[in-house]
Amino acid sequence: MEPYRILISNDDGYSAPGILALHGALLERFGNRVELHVMAPEQDRSGASNSLTLDRPLTVRTASNGFRYVNGTPTDCVHVAVTGLLEQRPHLVVSGINNGANMGDDTIYSGTVAAAMEGFQCGLPAIAFSLTGKGYAHLDSAARVAAEIVERYISNPSGLAHCLLNVNIPPLAYDDLQGFECTRLGKRHHAEPVIPTKNPKDETVYWIGPPGGAKDAGPGTDFYAVKQGKVSISPLKADLTQFEHMDTLAKWL
Repeated sequence: MEPYRILISNDDGYSAPGILALHGALLERFGNRVELHVMAPEQDRSGASNSLTLDRPLTVRTASNGFRYVNGTPTDCVHVAVTGLLEQRPHLVVSGINNGANMGDDTIYSGTVAAAMEGFQCGLPAIAFSLTGKGYAHLDSAARVAAEIVERYISNPSGLAHCLLNVNIPPLAYDDLQGFECTRLGKRHHAEPVIPTKNPKDETVYWIGPPGGAKDAGPGTDFYAVKQGKVSISPLKADLTQFEHMDTLAKWL
């Protein structure tokens, strides 16, 4: 049988610890049963969301470890790989492991989720992985969880043959994790104010402030599951249509 082809991307950059750990965990678990391809941004593109680079051509280079990297966004990486660079389409796209959570409203801005979503938009199943604590604490545990989820999907895609999953893993030792939970996205409070400061030319510049705290974070949400020490898995969709307002809008028109 031909090997199962997996495309790996992220938004933290091709040399980030998270993508190295994810690649290593998949290679250790599957060996030559899978064919791994890495295509990631040249530098950190966190918060890039689903942006495509259309104002200039993109350059693809290869690092010493065989990882390919692109001077563009996470979406660029997956798009270029799937639509032209790879000789054969991958069977699955995985993104991460992100340095920090991608829960609730984070998914709108996340480059990690965007890389997975681009695979999904190209007709492929895709999974985004995030480690909810900053600093990669217990990254080995998160990588093991990610490899287990990928193995479970490959072994039994069932009704998830074309899925987009958002996985958030608590920063805990593997034996301290409290299992897996299917969740919906929670919601944050409004973002904190921007942070003004001065540049060397004495001009006022602004740093984007931190995200708001969890607002809708009760049972059933990704926030709640992670707080309980569980791995949160949320099925996402790309259709932004607000169907419940269709009749109201039609009457208004």
